[in-house]
Amino acid sequence: MRSTTGPRGQIRRLVTGAVALLAAATLVTACGSGDDGPSGGNRGAAADAKGVDDGTTLTMWTRAATRPQSEALVKAYNAGHKNKIELTVVPTDDYQAKVGAAAGSRDLPDLFASDVVFVPNYTSSRLFADLTERVDALPFARHLARSHIKAGTHDGKKYVVPHTLDLSVLFYNKDLYERAKLDPAKPPTTLAEWDRHARAVDALGSGVDGTFFGGNCGGCGVFTWWPSIWAAGEDVLDEDGTEADLASATARKVYDTYRGWVRDDIVAPGAREETGTTWTGVFPKGKVGVMPMPSTTLGLMPKGLDLGVAPIPGPDGGRSTFVGGDAIGISATSDKADQAWNFLAWSLDDEAQVEVVAAHKDVVARTDLASNKYSDADPRLVTINQLVADGRTPYALKFGQTFNDPNGPWLTLMRDAVFGDGKSLEKNNEAVSASLAD
Repeated sequence: MRSTTGPRGQIRRLVTGAVALLAAATLVTACGSGDDGPSGGNRGAAADAKGVDDGTTLTMWTRAATRPQSEALVKAYNAGHKNKIELTVVPTDDYQAKVGAAAGSRDLPDLFASDVVFVPNYTSSRLFADLTERVDALPFARHLARSHIKAGTHDGKKYVVPHTLDLSVLFYNKDLYERAKLDPAKPPTTLAEWDRHARAVDALGSGVDGTFFGGNCGGCGVFTWWPSIWAAGEDVLDEDGTEADLASATARKVYDTYRGWVRDDIVAPGAREETGTTWTGVFPKGKVGVMPMPSTTLGLMPKGLDLGVAPIPGPDGGRSTFVGGDAIGISATSDKADQAWNFLAWSLDDEAQVEVVAAHKDVVARTDLASNKYSDADPRLVTINQLVADGRTPYALKFGQTFNDPNGPWLTLMRDAVFGDGKSLEKNNEAVSASLAD
């Protein structure tokens, strides 16, 4: 997957301002309406499953972190349709506050995207129109990224569809693997193997390190640590997103592995202080053996760097990924739902997913298109696309204040578990649960 936002933009997909979130949430809650807007998400569904293309001008908002993907889709749609979309790209850190303010004045655009972890805040406040009948009528509905659909489902109704996807995956340096007498065709399939590989590469010395991670970045942690727990078949949050299970035996194995890397100096310098702003800029230098990163960074890697991509494994095997990115829906106040749906339906069909999304080396939103003429040219892209079916997107209304806020309880748990002795894990988990339920 590709992005031009750079390392800072990459992590902002996950690390967003808690202050902006709280401001938006306050406004959103105050303005949530009791219906699905003037036209309703389903009211026009019977007219045409693909919506209406009659020359209507539509407004759409997206955050800067997903600008390249959004602009590519809008450009292609405008070129082939009577309808025209006017896209507004909002600075990522300002996005939630802008949505909240617009909701308060009932001045939302016809379409707006959201970081998928914050979608529940908008669905619970009824800012999106109900798309249930429209989504279910799509011939490929069962192949849509289920984690995004689940995140956008509230009270049994579907309100969003996938817009852009960003997955957490392992990157490993094949040249360093060969030098360390590791098989570059066999990436780690368990956490123990990952540990062994990182240590083998680190033993090369001469400025080479085994791994790296963002140790002062809550968003980095949820994005890359949780998949190892999910890969073991366990949850990190309950179904309502109000209670955490981050002190389990499996979670402890994950923390213990990272703490061992810190203790034995297997990690590249700067992990303890890394807030996420330069997190993805370390591996491209060619001096790190294996580390988890956003899939979007694949297209940003130096052409001469021989690297492999693999799923993030659990302690004893399995595979999973954090399915991030943005979901998109029709605002509940739009009176152009049929026309807006025409764009959404088109953005998910074969042409858009293959000729726009896959052609730009981005992750497709449909599992049945994981293998296509563009991804087949690079097996790493097929691996990433196929992972969508194994991934998860956590659901929690208090996600921002709990996991992204640098003063939140999750970052305290992370740092105590990895840079400390881990003895406060139960207490820290209780603090996470308290924040989620607050």
